[in-house]
Amino acid sequence: MSYVPERQRSEGLAKHGARALSSAVLIGSITAVMWVLEAVDYTMNGWLDRFGISPRDVGDLPDIFTAPFMHGGFGHLMANTVPFLILGFIAAARGIAKFLAASLIIIVVGGLGVWFTSSANTLGSSILIFGFFGYLVGRGIFERRLLDIGIAIAVVAVYGTMLLGVIPGEPGISWQGHLFGLIGGVLGAWFLRRG
Repeated sequence: MSYVPERQRSEGLAKHGARALSSAVLIGSITAVMWVLEAVDYTMNGWLDRFGISPRDVGDLPDIFTAPFMHGGFGHLMANTVPFLILGFIAAARGIAKFLAASLIIIVVGGLGVWFTSSANTLGSSILIFGFFGYLVGRGIFERRLLDIGIAIAVVAVYGTMLLGVIPGEPGISWQGHLFGLIGGVLGAWFLRRG
C-alpha cells in the first residue's frame, strides 16, 4: 500500500482546481466575447458577417482567424454556445497552453479547409466545436492514459451524433467547417501528444 502525504495531496488538488478555474474563465470569456460580437453585429445589420471565410478570396484569407468567433445570428450562436462551453472547458482543463496551441491548429486547418472547399461565406464556432471534439477523442487515442481515454469515451457518448454534421446535405450548414475542424482537432491531438 502506498501513502501520499496529506500536504502533497492537497497541493495536487489545489493545482487541479486552479487549472479548472482558469479553464472556466478562459472559455467563459471567449463565449462572452462571441455574444458581444453578435450583439454588435445585430445593431450593425450583419456588418461583422463580412469577417467570415470567403472561399478562395486571397484578400479574405486572414478571416480564417475571425470566422470562428462570428455567427450568422443569435439562433446560430445559441446553438453553438453549450457545446462550445462544455467541449472547450474539457479541452482547456487538460492544459491551457496545449488548449491554445490546439485551438490555433484547429482554426488554421479548419479555416483553410473551408477556404479551399466551400462555396459560401462561412462563420461560426462549429469549426472549434468539432475541433475540440476531435482533439479530445484524439487525446484518448494518442495519449493512451486512462483519464484521456475516459474523457474520449464520454465525449463520444454525449456528442457522437454530431459526427453526422460532417456529411454534406443541409443547406446553410458548413459541413466543410465541421469536417476540417474535426481533422484539425485530431491533428492537434497528434502534434501535441506527449513525447
